[in-house]
Amino acid sequence: MRGGRFRGSPSAIMQSMNASIDFDRALWRQDINGSVEHSRMLARTGIISNEDAIAIREGLNTISDEIECGDFGFSRELEDIHMNIEARLAELIGDAAGRLHTARSRNDQVATDFRMWTRDRIDCAIDLLKDLIGALLDQAETGADLIMPGFTHLQTAQPVTWGHHMMAYVEMFHRDTGRFHDARVRMNESPLGAAALAGTPFPIDRDSTAAALGFDRPMANSMDAVSDRDFALEYLSATAICACHLSRLAEEIVLWTSSQFGFASLGDSYTTGSSIMPQKRNPDAAELVRAKTGRVNGALVALLTVVKGLPMTYSKDLQEDKERVFDAAETIELSLMAMTGMIDELRPRPDRLRNAAGTGHSTATDMADWLVRVAGMPFRDAHHVTGQLVLLAEGKGCELADLDVHEMKEVCEHVTEEMASVLDPERSAESRNSYGGTAPVRVREQVRRWKDALKCE
Repeated sequence: MRGGRFRGSPSAIMQSMNASIDFDRALWRQDINGSVEHSRMLARTGIISNEDAIAIREGLNTISDEIECGDFGFSRELEDIHMNIEARLAELIGDAAGRLHTARSRNDQVATDFRMWTRDRIDCAIDLLKDLIGALLDQAETGADLIMPGFTHLQTAQPVTWGHHMMAYVEMFHRDTGRFHDARVRMNESPLGAAALAGTPFPIDRDSTAAALGFDRPMANSMDAVSDRDFALEYLSATAICACHLSRLAEEIVLWTSSQFGFASLGDSYTTGSSIMPQKRNPDAAELVRAKTGRVNGALVALLTVVKGLPMTYSKDLQEDKERVFDAAETIELSLMAMTGMIDELRPRPDRLRNAAGTGHSTATDMADWLVRVAGMPFRDAHHVTGQLVLLAEGKGCELADLDVHEMKEVCEHVTEEMASVLDPERSAESRNSYGGTAPVRVREQVRRWKDALKCE
């Protein structure tokens, strides 16, 4: 790479800092595919001979086999995956290898490779999200009638159903799927042929290489093509939001499986024991998913910091774009698989959930609604009266539903035996049958809708 311009050799420190082969070898498939299609285009346009193009492709296929089998010798002295492959190609086919780099630069080469790699990881994330959504739908379907407490501020709020709670995460993770898909649509333009930054005087066909590599079109500005890393930032943004959602669900699993909550249990596959306390079953998989959000968020912030002050076009700073993206991809994919496994194995405890749903005066809003609907009270007045009854129940150390009707009539003359019946948690959940509500009938409708939608995607 130093060619005829340099007389001396780089220092060991410079070589260590400059080499990226330790991590960018992950791009080898994309690099070889891009080179294969570039060589085909060079031959079609008459820039190189068909014989050289055939030799290049045969050599690249040999290199692919060597890497697959673990027989390829990666060299840090050759800096990166591109030069490692090119040097090996020269060993295999001689001078023809030097013609492969005609009408391109490492700048557009790496931008193309990295874009294709990120596109592949987006496709993987979408598939894994669909698996997780499927597991959540199964939980929602079997738990559509299962009553549990719903919370605000982590305080008992109103009865909901297990199925409804699961469906909330279906909505969340489907939005994540949409974000990944949107990022894929925007990124699917090819930098190849932009060369170093200004394009090339050779009569290349960028449309053909873009199509051959699965892109919708070539990028329209050569300077933007080699310097843009929006695609990586968008991928990391979608990944960070997805990791945040995984962390929220992981936190609930940690809470639910604690002895204090006891709402659900996890099997042996995603729990661990203690080195000293033999009774322990720790939800370590959920805790690790929760913690790994920090790695993904850090990757996004790191890359934003790298690109925020760069002038046009390519700067060596952009070598720092890959490690964080590679790590975030591995992290989110592992987290998604772990969460799908946990949801598959998560077993709710109906009695514990039902008992908890009836505590904390969870049906107080149902009482206020009844006073509005039947007694004709303004909601603010009904809210005040119900609050007085809650205060009475707390003073007696019981639940709102345990108060005697006669005691309640002393606070509000409109109270009847019928009103007492609305304080049942199951009836409360069943009554919330507005669109998007927690009523079992609505949950089942949503499960059917989502299952049908996923079949069509």
